Parts: sequence; C-alpha cells; structure tokens
Amino acid sequence: MMSESPYVSVATSENFSRVVIENSYRVPVLVDFWADWCAPCRVLMPLLAGLANEFGGKFLLAKVNTEEERDLGAQYQIRSLPTVKLFRNGEVMDEFMGALPEGDIRRFLDQYIERASDRIRQDALAAHERGESETAISMLQSAMAEDPENYRVHLDLVRVLMDSQDYQQADEILCSLPASQRANPESRALQNRLQFAAVAKDAMPPEVLLERIAANPSDLEARYQLSAIHVLAGDYEPALEQLLEVMRRNRSFRDDAAREGMVAVFEMLGGQGSLVSRYRNLMSSALY
Repeated sequence: MMSESPYVSVATSENFSRVVIENSYRVPVLVDFWADWCAPCRVLMPLLAGLANEFGGKFLLAKVNTEEERDLGAQYQIRSLPTVKLFRNGEVMDEFMGALPEGDIRRFLDQYIERASDRIRQDALAAHERGESETAISMLQSAMAEDPENYRVHLDLVRVLMDSQDYQQADEILCSLPASQRANPESRALQNRLQFAAVAKDAMPPEVLLERIAANPSDLEARYQLSAIHVLAGDYEPALEQLLEVMRRNRSFRDDAAREGMVAVFEMLGGQGSLVSRYRNLMSSALY
C-alpha cells in the first residue's frame, strides 16, 4: 500500500509534527488513518494517493497505520477505519469516514484547495476593504464567470453586494446556487442576513424607532425594524430582545416573523453559546 511520491508520506508519532502539522501551514494535509486488516482502507488509499499526485502538491497525503501508531489513533479519537482528517494551519478542519467515491472526495477537497479564482477573491476583498467596492464587484464577477464551481466566489460577491446595498443582485446570486450549496451554514447565514437587510433598508433611523417605541410600546413594526438594524450591526442581544417582545405581544405579526427572526439569529450565531441558549429558553416560554 506504499507509493513513491513526493506528495505522499508515512506519518508516525515521531514525525507527525513535521509531516502533518508544519506542512498544514502551507497546504491542506489529508491524514488517512488505516490498518492492514481493513478492506475499505485498501480501496481508499490508492485513490487518495492518485489524487495527491494529480493535484501536484496542492494538498499532501499522510498515512497513519493505526496498528503501529496506536497513540496517534487514540489522540485523534479514531473509532472506525478508514478515517480521513484534513489539517490546515495546524488544526483538524474536517473529516470523513469510509471509502468515499472519487467524486465525493474531490468535492470534499474542493472546499480547501486554493484555485486561481481564490487568488482573485483575495485581491477583490482587499480592494473592497480599501473602499474600491465597484472594482471588487467587477473582479468577483469575472472570477465567478471563469470558475463557476468555486462557490466561495459567489458568497464573497454576495457579501460585497450587500455591503453596497445591492440586495436584489445578492439575492439573485444566492438563489442561483445549487440546493446543496444553499443549505450550507455560510450560505444560510447570508440568506438570513439578507432578509434582515431588506427590512432595515426601508427602516427609519434607530433614534426615531426608539422614540416610536417609547411613545407606543405596541408599535411592533418599529420594534421589528429596530431588530433588523441591530442584526446588521452585529448587536444580536438587543435584536433578540426586540424580536422576543414582538412575539410576546403578537405572535401573528407578519406571519410569525418574530419567531422566524429569532431562529434566523440563532442560526447566524452557530446555534450555540450562552446568548442562544438563554433566548431559546425565553422563546420557548413565550410560545408555550
């Protein structure tokens, strides 16, 4: 199961730091945990080695024999074979188990291997940071046309368009993504953010909304618009507080928009953390 290749190596406890950790700061490193007795391992390993050679150093493959390197198997909590972990910048970024088909492995790698369009992305985002948003949009549009399957370009373009308040085009790009891409957490967060942006676009200034709420605590439209402004500013707790109050006062407001808005914020926050836990409990109490 060995192969002569500059892109494939055997990792042991003694050389793991050099072969895997140090190299992962340059390129992604796939670590294939295997054993002689594992039939799927014998199917997967030559496939991974072939891809490593094909990609010519854009990622490296390290093989760990778990029968000989039990400490590494225990350290990385290997419970089934084969298990493949992807290291980047010294950390495990992703993994898969079992002998996946080649197409699935290519899609797995595609998330982490730099492409020519990724370099354009970096230059475009740097231009956007300098305030040259029109240039950034043009660069990203060109990169998207040249490499339509690099969906990282699509999402970066959506972010720049949203910063430029071109919500319609941002929405069109998100809707054009394949269903599998629309369902990933990054895309979902942008979809949620876009919904709040649409509300905030037509909102009055925050100080006016606060005056309206002070004068009439049941002004649910003002509360809802204020929550959207808070979300776009990254102030999630006051946003959740306004949405919770709208839900308490009128569950049917905008067809349950307050509850849906709270769920969207939870999703934007990764679905975990003390803020999410607290407001999820408060939402449940208000509902039931």
